Amino acid sequence: MNFDFSDDQKFLGNEARKFLEGECTTQHVREVLNDDDKSHHDGVWTKVKEMGWLGTAIPEEHGGLGLGALELCVLAEEMGRALAPVPFASTVYFFAEGLMIAGSEAQKGAVLPGVASGDVIGCYAASEGPGNPDPAKLSVTFDGSKLSGTKIPVTDGDVATHAIVLAKEGSGASLVLVDLNGPGVTRTPVKTLEPTRSHAEIKFDGAAGERLGEAGAGADMHDAIMNRAAVLLAFEQLGGATRCLEMATDYAKERYAFGRPIGGNQAIKHKLADMYVKNEVARSNCYYGAWALSTDAAELPEAAAAARLAASEAYWYASKENIQTHGGMGFTWEVDCHLFYRRAKLLAVQAGAPKVWKEKLVRALEMKNAA
Repeated sequence: MNFDFSDDQKFLGNEARKFLEGECTTQHVREVLNDDDKSHHDGVWTKVKEMGWLGTAIPEEHGGLGLGALELCVLAEEMGRALAPVPFASTVYFFAEGLMIAGSEAQKGAVLPGVASGDVIGCYAASEGPGNPDPAKLSVTFDGSKLSGTKIPVTDGDVATHAIVLAKEGSGASLVLVDLNGPGVTRTPVKTLEPTRSHAEIKFDGAAGERLGEAGAGADMHDAIMNRAAVLLAFEQLGGATRCLEMATDYAKERYAFGRPIGGNQAIKHKLADMYVKNEVARSNCYYGAWALSTDAAELPEAAAAARLAASEAYWYASKENIQTHGGMGFTWEVDCHLFYRRAKLLAVQAGAPKVWKEKLVRALEMKNAA
């Protein structure tokens, strides 16, 4: 079985890389990092909208390009490589995917065209504090028409126009579509280690909401959304890890100490080799996840968990060793290493920390073996 991307998909990735290298540099990332009033880069976001990337996997009848999950994986890797400081992941990986999984045709027709055009910025509100959100212990409630309670932290919740909220309804949990610009919604920015991917606390006080799917079916739909988002986040992590290896390799070739490049030292060679191995392990798992995602295979839960775990490990290790390879310079504000380390730490806990995905992988394998 061939898990590689097609020539057209590779071409898409190459063109996306060229575009982002010109329109989304680390200087753009720093503009957001250095400005407390900026939650994302408006210029980069406008360019991304103009490219039509927001509608990559959205069907043509809803205003999208109708390409598919594999093309979205390709773009996710390039967005991660560029550290794009925009609400792309929240809008596309979580909100749009959630709407396509759980929404009715009427709901999709009303909202997805806005996502594809960039008029709608989406977010996914499940967390209510530390730990993995447990649908059985939710404090945010939905009575069939109104939401009450607090979600924190919500990625890109400060700039989103709409949200999908996981809320308690009766004895179960439901997914609820909410217009965040309506009454009964209060948003407060939350500071994190990685300011270029903004977060917020969202309080609902009788805010109007519209249920997605059946009442009480939210837990299963939440798991389905997390599995799909996990694969896409893994590709973002893979892109960042790949760039870290390139940065470390380039510096090891250019930096001279005692008359020769530091890359000639065995310790540096071992660092780069270990980074490469972890990246390749992550890539193979990401490709497996991409196949499962694009075919909606029964193996998606285990493939998503494996991709998420391998990519989290690879990105954390690559970002850390990139700093070490740069030596004293790697710890300074002027060098870009810390930008990748910040993003690696943030993405490792978004949509569930590695511990959560380890448990999911074990459960998926147990169920598979028991079948």
